[in-house]
Amino acid sequence: MLKIELRGLERLSFRERQVVILKEMGKSADEIAKKLGISPSSVATLFNRARNKGYEVVAIIPGEALGLGIEEEEWET
Repeated sequence: MLKIELRGLERLSFRERQVVILKEMGKSADEIAKKLGISPSSVATLFNRARNKGYEVVAIIPGEALGLGIEEEEWET
């Protein structure tokens, strides 16, 4: 199972976090703007500020999903 982790969100404002999470979920600027009650240009500004503050999107893919024959439990020991 693929897991997505966002790192560095503590550096972002509450509104920047909202925009980043929705954007990383694949929502468009127009969809985000409508949901948050702000303009699409504000969405773009908030997203650019967040990117400049340096958050990361990390994909965590277990070995068995890649056909490596490694179970998650083996990594923990």
